[in-house]
Amino acid sequence: MKNSIAERVLDFLIKYPPFNLLSTNDLFEISKEISIIYMEKGDTLFERGDAAKSDFYVVRNGGVKLLHTMGDNTQDIINISDAGDVFGIRPLIAKENYKLTATANEESIVYAIPISVFTAVTKDNASINKFLVTAFATNAYDPYTAEEAGKIFVDYLPNSAQDIINFQTANYTKNPITCTIDSTLKEAAIKMRDHKIGCIVVVNNLKNPVGIITNSDIKNKIATGLFPIETPVTNIMVTPVITCKKGLTVADGQLQMIKHHIGHLCVTKDGTVNTKLVGVLTHHDVLVTLGNSPTVILKEIKRANRTKKLRSARLKANSLLKSYLEQNIPVGHIVKVISKINDAVTVRAIEIALKKMPSNPPVKFCWIGLGSQGRKEQMLFTDQDNAIIFEDVPDDKYEETQTYFLELAKLVTKSLNKIGFEYCEADMMASNPKWCMSLEQWKQQFDDWISKPDEKAILLSSIFFDFSPIYGEETLSEALSDSIYETLEESSLFFKFLARDAIKNPSPLGFFKQFAVEKSREQKDLFNIKNRCIMPLVDAARLLTLKNNTRGINNTSERFEQLAISDPNNKELYHSCSYAFKALSKFKTKQGILHNDSGKFIDIESLTKEEQLKLRRCLKPVHEIQEVLKIRFDLKNFI
Repeated sequence: MKNSIAERVLDFLIKYPPFNLLSTNDLFEISKEISIIYMEKGDTLFERGDAAKSDFYVVRNGGVKLLHTMGDNTQDIINISDAGDVFGIRPLIAKENYKLTATANEESIVYAIPISVFTAVTKDNASINKFLVTAFATNAYDPYTAEEAGKIFVDYLPNSAQDIINFQTANYTKNPITCTIDSTLKEAAIKMRDHKIGCIVVVNNLKNPVGIITNSDIKNKIATGLFPIETPVTNIMVTPVITCKKGLTVADGQLQMIKHHIGHLCVTKDGTVNTKLVGVLTHHDVLVTLGNSPTVILKEIKRANRTKKLRSARLKANSLLKSYLEQNIPVGHIVKVISKINDAVTVRAIEIALKKMPSNPPVKFCWIGLGSQGRKEQMLFTDQDNAIIFEDVPDDKYEETQTYFLELAKLVTKSLNKIGFEYCEADMMASNPKWCMSLEQWKQQFDDWISKPDEKAILLSSIFFDFSPIYGEETLSEALSDSIYETLEESSLFFKFLARDAIKNPSPLGFFKQFAVEKSREQKDLFNIKNRCIMPLVDAARLLTLKNNTRGINNTSERFEQLAISDPNNKELYHSCSYAFKALSKFKTKQGILHNDSGKFIDIESLTKEEQLKLRRCLKPVHEIQEVLKIRFDLKNFI
């Protein structure tokens, strides 16, 4: 008898990981055992402290909030799982009680999947196992568990105990060079020379691996005269070979090599010597993959003595970014890693430039990052936004001092441009005299912007309000911040201008809830995710943070989280804005990687229905926060 419910479940699950890694038959077996749960807004699926149930969950429609309960019984939203998202899996793997509470954020449908059925069907599927290990290791849905369990697999920042790179699929050679069992060593060696390789796999008539020969074997057994050059490869090869299946993780590959004291693994169709050879994983392959870990990249950056080497190191961060997104690592962690790398690149570029200067800096200075770098939100290559604050000097020394730092800035910005960070079209860089000034000059500049607000002043000040110290004397940056906040206390009109600027791009949805696309010839019918969605959230978070006199937090999502604490009446909205910002940033970054551009403009028609739904869901907080700004700053007659 036809099971139409199971078929509908299958049709949904097959679009999402890890279910898209299963065969249709296996997924159907799982789908037949799934329970369907209907939840009203506010319904709770499980609570912190509850014993783990026998199921894990996938959201079919709607959204489910995962909440962490603080010591004072307040709750923080850790994540909002929506269509296709998996949650509640860690307690089943770790054999522990739930650390979070799962509550419906809206009317929702959730699939409950019995872990026993799932594991029985997937026990031999390496890709599925990797997904489960990654979900466990990254704490993607439960970042607090790690804090309470000895910081196991806690973070992806440098110097963490376990880097997520170890759980990525190892990259191996897909078309290995082979020779047959009746070949001579001379024939095998000629192949190795012609293909410039360090090993060759010996295969039988079925293309199954039976042995392996390395440069070391030739050195030890031929060069020493132990065997003649024409000897059969069977006399030289190491046998039996150690085999593995496709989908092997870097960590497993390392363990196999260590266990068997070898430097090569043969990848076969079913992971045994009885099936066809499909690849070879070498110790070098593992090292190359590990070279994309944050710790290794940062070490490479610190050792770089030329811009070319800095560029090489920074390009590895792009590969790291792509793999992190593929592994579904939380965007908050990704941003921290890439921001750390970007800052390190800037620091090293400054250090290299200082060595090229004819003398040491005449006074202390601070290089500050602006815009997305200042907010620690920079993931893809963007244009440069930076400035220099230097110590106050007598008037007769000012021009000479500024000239020194302008020359330094030209070297740095040139280096950053070669690395991949484009020059700012508006010239908002430290190499511009307007953005390279003494502390006192900077204070006066901000005083002018705040006390005499106009369109240009709002544009410039909004960019500069997000500055963060990157290199040098941080007290200069702190002194400037103090001065800015003192000036802000005396100006209410300035906040109105900022608020008006924050709502200049209205709701991203037009009539009939269609995406508001561009009309210009160059970007016709494209959706500007940056201007329509991301920047309104950035502007709103900045404005409200400044108004609350909240210091030391520049990151947009973190600003909203802090606002949720200081303004509990709008807590839910701020949490939604924080979540939406991270989701939109991830979406933009993925699009940028896919199309090799900034990801700013998106062809809505090219997105799947599920992608459009996820994107549409993030737009509601944008509209709602703009409505709050209109009321709070009384913009009815000011727009």
